[in-house]
Amino acid sequence: MGVIQLQKANSLCLLDHTAGTASTQWTSLSIDQPARMANSFIRLISGRNAAVMLASLGAGTLASGFLLSEAGNTLFATEKRKMYPPSADFPDLRKHNNCMATALTPSVYARLRDKVTPNNWTLDQCIQTGVDNPGHPFIKTVGMVAGDEESYEVFADLFDPVIKDRHNGYDPSTMKHPTDLDSSKITSGMFDERYVLSSRVRTGRSIRGLSLPPACSRSERREVERVAVQALSGLKGDLSGRYYSLGEMTEQEQQRLIDEHFLFDKPVSPLLTAAGMARDWPDARGIWPKYPSPFLIHPVLPLCHPLLAHSLQDHFLFDKPISPLLTCAGMARDWPDARGIWHNNEKTFLIWINEEDHTRVISMEKGGNMKRVFERFCRGLQEVERLIKERGWEFMWNEHLGYILTCPSNLGTGLRAGVHVRLPHLSKDPRFSKILGNLRLQKRGTGGVDTAAVGDTFDISNNDRLGTSEVELVQLVIDGVNCLIECEKRLERGQDIKIPAPVPQFKK
Repeated sequence: MGVIQLQKANSLCLLDHTAGTASTQWTSLSIDQPARMANSFIRLISGRNAAVMLASLGAGTLASGFLLSEAGNTLFATEKRKMYPPSADFPDLRKHNNCMATALTPSVYARLRDKVTPNNWTLDQCIQTGVDNPGHPFIKTVGMVAGDEESYEVFADLFDPVIKDRHNGYDPSTMKHPTDLDSSKITSGMFDERYVLSSRVRTGRSIRGLSLPPACSRSERREVERVAVQALSGLKGDLSGRYYSLGEMTEQEQQRLIDEHFLFDKPVSPLLTAAGMARDWPDARGIWPKYPSPFLIHPVLPLCHPLLAHSLQDHFLFDKPISPLLTCAGMARDWPDARGIWHNNEKTFLIWINEEDHTRVISMEKGGNMKRVFERFCRGLQEVERLIKERGWEFMWNEHLGYILTCPSNLGTGLRAGVHVRLPHLSKDPRFSKILGNLRLQKRGTGGVDTAAVGDTFDISNNDRLGTSEVELVQLVIDGVNCLIECEKRLERGQDIKIPAPVPQFKK
C-alpha cells in the first residue's frame, strides 16, 4: 500500500497502489538528473506524511497531486504524442517576447517534452500559458507556470534560465535565497499621507503535498480550502475573522469586494479557453475563402494573413479567443468551486484561497503606515504557518527558490509591498521611469496591472522577489517611495531633481 520506489537504470518508477482502487498504476519518470529527483522523492515521503497515510487508508484522491489514482492516466506523458518527433510539437514562438520563449530552444524542448512529474504534469502544460499569451506591452512576462513542486526540478533545464532572466541574474543552481520576517528591523516606515493613500504587503504560500492550481484536481482544491480554513479559524486577537466562500456569495457581494480591492477578480473563462480549444492560437488555424470570385477556391490562408482582416470585420471569420493567465494555465477550472476569501474583522488582514496560488496572504490599510502593515503581515503569516504545521502540513520551500509558488515570477519571498501614491508632477517628468528603475521599483495604474492611473495616483511596488529577504524588500520600498515623494515636493517648489544612483539587487 502507499508508495513503493523502484529504480531501473536511468528511470524512477513510482507505484501507487491505493486501497479501493481496482488496478495498480505506474508512472515512469525520465530523469537526466538523479540527484534532483532523489531530493524530490525524499520530500514526497517526509513532507507529505498526511497525504501518504490518507492514500494508504483509501483516500487516494486527497493525495492525487503525488499519488496517481485516476484509472485513465497514461504510462508516460501522452503516448499518442510519441508518434511524432519533438520538432513536430515545437510551438510557434516567432512573435513571442516572454521569458519562456527566449529560453525554449528546439533542443531543450526535445529533451524535456516526454518527461512528467509525479503528478503527470508535462512541459507542454507548463508553457501553454506563454504560448497563448505572446507578451505584455509594458512588462516582459514569464510565460510558464508550475503544476507542482517537482516541476521546478523535472523541467529545470527550462525553469532555471527563465528564473535567471526574470530575476535579473539569480542563479537557482548556485545561489541561496534569504528569508527574514523580523519587522522590528524596519526604519522610517511612516509615509507622508498627503501623498500616500494606502499601503499593502502581500505574498503567497503553497501547501506541500497538493498540486498547484494549474494541475490540481477538484478534490485537491477542496482539500486546500479545508486545510486553510481550519488553520485560519485558530487566529486570535486582531487577526481573528471569518471565511467567505465565493460559491455562497451573490454576484453583488463579489463585485463589491472586487471594487474595494479586497477580492481577486473573476477570471475571463469563455468556451474556447476553458475547453482548451484556444491553445497555441493562431498556430495551424486558417480559413478557406472563395477569393477573389465565388468560383475560384483560394488556398487556405493562415490567420496571420493580412487579407483576413476584412473577413474578421465582416463577421466571416471567428474572432481571437480571450486568453488571460488564469484560463490558459488551467487555474480557472470549476470556478468558483473551493475559492474564497478570509479576512479579519477590520479587513486589514486577508487570505485569498485557490486563485493563482493555494493562498495569498495580504496585509493592507488606508494611509501611510507601512511599518504597521508589515508588522501585521509578518505576525499573521507566521501564525498561519504555525497553525498549518499543527495540522500536519507545511508550506513548499527550499533553500534555492525560497517559497514555491505557481508562477516563477513570485518565487523566493513572493512578496509585493506597494503603496498608492499621488505624484502629479513627477509622473509627467521624462525622468520618472529612469528613477523608478534605479530604485528597483515598478509602477502600475491605480487599479493594478493593465489599468490607467486615476488622478495621478500610481501603484508603486518592489520589482524583485527572489534573492532578497522580506525585510530588505519592504525597506527598499520605504526608502524608494520616500525618494519619490521628495522629488515630487521639489518639483512642486519649482526645483530640479536628480536621478538617484542604481540600487544593487543582491547583497555581496
